[in-house]
Order: sequence, then C-alpha cells, then structure tokens
Amino acid sequence: MTRKTRIRAALVTATALVTAATVTAGVSAAGAEAPKKPSKKQIAALFDGWNAALQTGDPEKVADRYAKDAVLLPTLSNKVRTDRAGIVDYMEHFLENKPVGKKIETHINVLDGNSALDSGVYEFTLTDPATGKKRAVEARYTYEYEKRGGQWLIVNHHSSAMPEG
Repeated sequence: MTRKTRIRAALVTATALVTAATVTAGVSAAGAEAPKKPSKKQIAALFDGWNAALQTGDPEKVADRYAKDAVLLPTLSNKVRTDRAGIVDYMEHFLENKPVGKKIETHINVLDGNSALDSGVYEFTLTDPATGKKRAVEARYTYEYEKRGGQWLIVNHHSSAMPEG
C-alpha cells in the first residue's frame, strides 16, 4: 500500500468516525440538529388540549387539532372520517352530547422528535341534549401524533367503546 493510499484510507476512516459521532450526538451529517424528543408529559398534554377543544363546543376548533390527512375512527359512529369535513361532521354530532373526557389508563411511546403514540382507556361523560341525563362511555383509544410545521397534530385517532362494557 502506497503512502498516498494509506492517507486516503485514513481520511475516509476519520470522516466516517466524525459522521458517526455527529449523528450519535443528534446532529445530521449535513449539520442540521435532529428534533429533540418530547417528554411523555408533553405528549400527554396533547390530549388535554384536545379535550379542552371539546369543551368549546366548536367542531372547527376540535378539527384544528387534526392534520389535513388525518384518519378518525370515532367512538359513536361506524363511519371512518378521512378528511376535515368528515371530522367536523362527526364532531358536530358528538359535541351535542357535551362530552367531557378523562383518561383512565395511558401508555405513551415517543417514537422520535416528530412522532408519538398515546394509547389506553378513557371515559366520556355524555349529557343527553333532550333529557339532560348523563351517561358514561368507556372506550379504548389510540392517538398518533406528528409534529408538522412546528405543531403537534393528530394524524390517526381510533376510539372504540369497550366491547365488554
């Protein structure tokens, strides 16, 4: 191996080591910082924001919590909602019952700086608009969140009443 070849090999090795160390430190080879992972507490707070949007009674405010291409598999409807209009339509009907959500069990998995899952069981207290009678609906849920344009949005939301309830 000539001196020139050894130097070239040493430079390639050094470049690879610097790149690996940089990526491990959370910085890409291009120099851009990798997004910082949110805490589980921060992800849990996204539900609180969604629940607060429910309390406004405004289906548009609730729909603002969802990405444009979100999928909603709702608790009280068999129809899959795949666009904003569908989500607003569902929320118009759901909000008539003045829902108040409360988490019973939650499991959060932060995947990276731009995505997280929140799954578990929650309960909604619903009020019949005609009689004022309250009832509780326990359901399992999964929220898939993505950070888009600096904002955390729901990209998939599955909620189904407990089958044994």
